[in-house]
Amino acid sequence: MGNVEVTILGQKYVVKGSEPPEYIRQLAALVDEKLREVYAQAPHVTPLKAAILASLTIADEYYKIRNEYDGIAQNIESKADSIIRLFD
Repeated sequence: MGNVEVTILGQKYVVKGSEPPEYIRQLAALVDEKLREVYAQAPHVTPLKAAILASLTIADEYYKIRNEYDGIAQNIESKADSIIRLFD
């Protein structure tokens, strides 16, 4: 879709991507939020360490949601199989 200017921790970045600009802005806002949370808890941490800690937080949230989704999908599949067997 083109270049999108975003701001993370007061720094402006130009992100080039194929996703819609608003989606890229939402991603940048999430990264900004997680970095601010890290700095709120550890204000003297180096930028690299803050980025790593924020990345770990985002990865943790991602894996928890993915595992929850996988469990829900398996539950739906199991229930669908049970319903199909009722009609056999």
